[in-house]
Amino acid sequence: MIIGDIPPHKTIPAVGIETVDMTMRFGSFTALDQVSIKVAPGSFHALLGENGAGKSTLVKCIMGFYRQTSGQLQVDDREVAITSPRDAAAHGLGMVYQHFTLVPSLTGAENLVISRTEVPSVINWAKERQGLSAFMDTMPFDIPLNRPVSELAAGEKQKLEIIKQLYLGRRFLVLDEPTSVLTPAEADDMLGLVRAMTERGELTVLMISHKFHEVTKFADAVSVLRRGRLMGGGKVSDLSTKEMAAMMIGDVKLAELDTRLPVANDAAPILAIENVRAPDRTGLKTIDIDNLVVHAGEIVGIAGISGNGQKELAEVLAGQRPTEAGEVIIKGKRYGATRVETRENNVRFIPEEPLANACAPRMTVTENLAFRTFDVKKAGGNATWLDGRSMRKRGAALISDFKVKTASPASPIASLSGGNVQRAVLARELTGEVDLLIVANPCFGLDFSAVAEIRARIMKARNAGTAVLLISEDLDELMEMSDRIMVMSDGKLVYDTPAREADISVIGAHMAGHH
Repeated sequence: MIIGDIPPHKTIPAVGIETVDMTMRFGSFTALDQVSIKVAPGSFHALLGENGAGKSTLVKCIMGFYRQTSGQLQVDDREVAITSPRDAAAHGLGMVYQHFTLVPSLTGAENLVISRTEVPSVINWAKERQGLSAFMDTMPFDIPLNRPVSELAAGEKQKLEIIKQLYLGRRFLVLDEPTSVLTPAEADDMLGLVRAMTERGELTVLMISHKFHEVTKFADAVSVLRRGRLMGGGKVSDLSTKEMAAMMIGDVKLAELDTRLPVANDAAPILAIENVRAPDRTGLKTIDIDNLVVHAGEIVGIAGISGNGQKELAEVLAGQRPTEAGEVIIKGKRYGATRVETRENNVRFIPEEPLANACAPRMTVTENLAFRTFDVKKAGGNATWLDGRSMRKRGAALISDFKVKTASPASPIASLSGGNVQRAVLARELTGEVDLLIVANPCFGLDFSAVAEIRARIMKARNAGTAVLLISEDLDELMEMSDRIMVMSDGKLVYDTPAREADISVIGAHMAGHH
């Protein structure tokens, strides 16, 4: 039996919750300040807010990972004390995390059975399969439970995570950024099925998201947090995305994306990749890239689900991954990604996870900002000595120009927030002549205002004639930024379309390998 001795195939009504003046302090820092939100049973409620707004703290208090400093939690209009995730489970509250928690080598059925609180030492599989079959008949999700989880597509794994919670008797689910690893079609399918369950009163959902189109399409109501406080909310049908964004970021003026001129017909090709073959990360497969051309003043976006060769493509261009065949050509000449060639051709990089890939974490902000220029004299030629005064002067100018928030230019760059590390890298890479900019997932994990600013900086470079190769797993970002979009699947470029004519469902199908 599962929690509360409810047979898995019996329909259980949805659970509603309410936080009343929920406050959470860590020492002198107040992460949540008297937050009161009500999630009605059978509703689909979205929780919005920038990084550090308090979303995950609120959810951890609801789920029993944290014990709030003050305030109370009500489940179905009764005050409850939830001091552990086990307490939360007993009240029918469950959570589906951003990253999968299933055992890949086991089948779906095995994952479900072992997730119960009490599992018999000898499992009667004939009886279990009968019970699972009856349970699945009540579910809107069609998932093959007899296949190992490792063979399932990302969308199927995410559905199985939800099924697991429902099988365990949870009828209030927190979904934490549930579509971050899904194609647009998988995301719409999964959220549509979850939404239908809420409409039938079988489930209540609190979804943490940063995608406005998901909130407007699937959620009934929204609550917006900023700096630990509830800034507002209400019915989604009564709010525009602009109003939601204003609650999230306050009165900050967002940098508008520049209006784009079309790419000139005679724009020079800056980057060309011809028949490049390289081993992938596992060493078991190869990536094959051909006919990839980026022109001056053009953004070419590379779409794809994580793990389809985009990382390897970026590493080839950065000179970090040896090729087995083919050529990378920049401005008509073969390019080997040496420091001298990078400088001669004005090639710049903004890799993903910049703290790990574009910075020396323990070195100062000033030193990191000087990586492109420390060995060059002002008049040209190689420098013999480090010019500390020039480095500090230039660092201060870049910090000011790109609004990098740091305690001091002499602070280690690792002490900065993610958005400010990214601003510092942008300051270094976008200053001076830039003919080719290679960018990978530039806004991953950053909050709304940092994202808008970083995209505007990249667009400004494009409008000034820079050729941009934008590798991103965020399809909204690619649709908003790119002139052309190419899809990468299984190590190859499989589709190419002008962004203005792009059809998201066609792009999604190619991302999923249906082409």
